[in-house]
Amino acid sequence: MNVSDPGCGSILKSILCARCDQFSGELYRVVSVHREIPVLCNSTVSSNSPQSEQPQTDFCSKVWSACENVSIVNSPFAATLQGRVGEPVNSSNSTKLTDLWKSQTDFCEALGGGSSDDESVCFDGAPTTLTDGTTSSPPSGMCIEKIGNGTYLNMAAHPDGSNRAFFANQQGKIWLATIPEQGSGGTLDIDETNPFVDITDEVYFDVVFGLMGIAFHPRFAENGRFFASFNCDKSSSPNCAGRCACNSDVNCDPSKLTPDNGAQPCQYQSVVAEFTANGSSSGTSSATNASPSEVRRIFTMGLPFTSHHGGQILFGPQDGYLYLMMGDGGGDGDPYNLAQNKKSLLGKIMRFDVDTMPSANDVDKLDLWGNYSIPKDNPYAVDKDLQKEIWAIGLRNPWRCSFDSARPSYFICADVGQDQYEEVDLITKDGNYGWRTYEGPYPYVPTQSPGGNTSVASINPIFPVMGYNHSEVNSGEGSASITGGYFYRSMIDPCLHGRYLFADLYGSSIWAGTESPINSGKFTSAKIPFKCASDSPLRCTIVPGIDLPSLSFIFSFGEDNKKDVYLLTNSGVYRIVHPSRCNYTCAKENASTTPSRDPFSPPSSRASSLRGSYLLLNSSFFILTSYFVFVFS
Repeated sequence: MNVSDPGCGSILKSILCARCDQFSGELYRVVSVHREIPVLCNSTVSSNSPQSEQPQTDFCSKVWSACENVSIVNSPFAATLQGRVGEPVNSSNSTKLTDLWKSQTDFCEALGGGSSDDESVCFDGAPTTLTDGTTSSPPSGMCIEKIGNGTYLNMAAHPDGSNRAFFANQQGKIWLATIPEQGSGGTLDIDETNPFVDITDEVYFDVVFGLMGIAFHPRFAENGRFFASFNCDKSSSPNCAGRCACNSDVNCDPSKLTPDNGAQPCQYQSVVAEFTANGSSSGTSSATNASPSEVRRIFTMGLPFTSHHGGQILFGPQDGYLYLMMGDGGGDGDPYNLAQNKKSLLGKIMRFDVDTMPSANDVDKLDLWGNYSIPKDNPYAVDKDLQKEIWAIGLRNPWRCSFDSARPSYFICADVGQDQYEEVDLITKDGNYGWRTYEGPYPYVPTQSPGGNTSVASINPIFPVMGYNHSEVNSGEGSASITGGYFYRSMIDPCLHGRYLFADLYGSSIWAGTESPINSGKFTSAKIPFKCASDSPLRCTIVPGIDLPSLSFIFSFGEDNKKDVYLLTNSGVYRIVHPSRCNYTCAKENASTTPSRDPFSPPSSRASSLRGSYLLLNSSFFILTSYFVFVFS
């Protein structure tokens, strides 16, 4: 735009970049005419406004003062609002504000908006946030719609940033689906007869085994690389030949283990394998299918028992490394204390470099479990006696972790408890999360310990930031198994923005966690109820007598490229939508069904307010047959 004045240039940049901010961007859509710039704050914003806590100033006046005599090529200030108050007097040739507008008053009358009342929302020169997390009240309700009937264990947004996502079931099929726009009334566009890839021949599928995780390389659009984490059966697959995690290094002798659920020790194994999309490297973003043949076996490890093997995989958004979440391997109370043993990879979060392939000599020399390299900053990368893959220890069975899209350093995991407590942990490098010395915040005493014990005094555990007792979800039987979710970062429900969502597998409860103060690591959580929108694209099954949708098992959460959040359940795929669709109210919601106000209407309503909803979810406990596939706690 050829702006020579740095002060004007800086302000203009902040205005233009506001279009990329998820909440300030809404300010382009508050009127029925096209806007090149957002509504500029034209008066003091009150201390209770949903604006970010910036100095309360008249930003429109700042814009005028900084740019009134500065030439701007293709000025965005001249391209809108014809026939309105303060219409540009000569917009054909001039590029200065003083040539375009009669006065500052006319300029701010046309392009500004906002007043000191709490309902006003306008752009004040800084990214908009909705709350600082310290005074917000608990959510009052969450509205969901059903967009799919399929049962999936995994969802991954397409790395190309589109409205497509990958869905995978536990049996071993991955589909590429198109997600309908919010409010369109559409359903998930997925062809169950034509999977993106089918690796069921490689996957051993049973109640707690199967395809446990999928992850697409951050540069998938260019290189077509993606990864699957699954289980295999050594007795029927010649490629299922990993070392047993029960070995002499960890004082465990597999010959002394009794068969677990009819399986021999390390008969079943955890695998991470690399695959590739069909087509040329330049066309993988549009690929609709992939080869089921493995490109590379990244990791294989035999499991001593038949449970607690996690299996989720994620790429770190900041470092680009692949993270693998692994449970303690099963057995009552982690009998060999493997979660605390740094010579074992069980009960750990691992971190791999899958972009740097080791030589065969390196694999043997470093005693690796497959074809990957060790990131140099892994906690035990240079310790020859400990497992170099370890990132964090002391987990029982991490079930669904995520990175906060707004704060990538926030790595959060749900960890399934034993008998008493389900927990949510903030994961840090070399963190010890206590199991089996602790179960959540409670000291744990194992019923057997052939592998020895770890004393409370010998560790510095990191306790959960959130969680719940088993008695909270089923006082009769105490059955519970946590399913981790996401920090909600969508703009669809602004009252829910910034809260962490998690659930209980058995479909009885969902929680929203609130951090206060922001970035403190201190959370409170509350159980929340929900409703299904009456205009849901697919009919929701309602629990008789309590008017709540029947979700059955809540296997996982999902997040798309727009940061909308999904529930992957045994009864289908659900998406969080505008709360007003369920008659929930929130002062910040700006639902598409609610007419927006024009800033040229009378002064008391110049700026449109963002309206949203708080999350509420509550469902009921169901008795389900063994036909349904789920993960036992």
